Amino acid sequence: MKTEKALSITIYAFMIFSAIAIAIVSLMAFQNPQAVMDLVQVNLPNTDAFSSIRGVYGGVGLTIFLTLIYLMIKDQTKGLVFASMLWGFYAMSRLITIIKEGNLGAFGNQWLTIESILCVTALTLLSFKLRVSGAFKKIA
Repeated sequence: MKTEKALSITIYAFMIFSAIAIAIVSLMAFQNPQAVMDLVQVNLPNTDAFSSIRGVYGGVGLTIFLTLIYLMIKDQTKGLVFASMLWGFYAMSRLITIIKEGNLGAFGNQWLTIESILCVTALTLLSFKLRVSGAFKKIA
């Protein structure tokens, strides 16, 4: 019982961290889309560009934030699956860029490392969650 409680608290902390990380960028995009693009040294040339950054980083980011919070509360297992896909696909997109366009800069390499660690963390927590809940025994 102690193990389940500690694991649940750890999962909550991880999910909250993930949600806040996404929310920060989302709020920044709503407030000032150019600030988001400044991180990768891209200038937004027109209102359509501003609108698109608000939509993708702001609107989609807010949707991801709310989904993470909802799943954290309602179903931690599904939340960890979602988080592992979120961070894993972010990392995968950077790896595809390396293959197609070449090496990343400092920003991209830093985030490739962070997203990879978050993906592995989500997968590790998911593995513990399934083991503690007995789901691995049901599969075998």
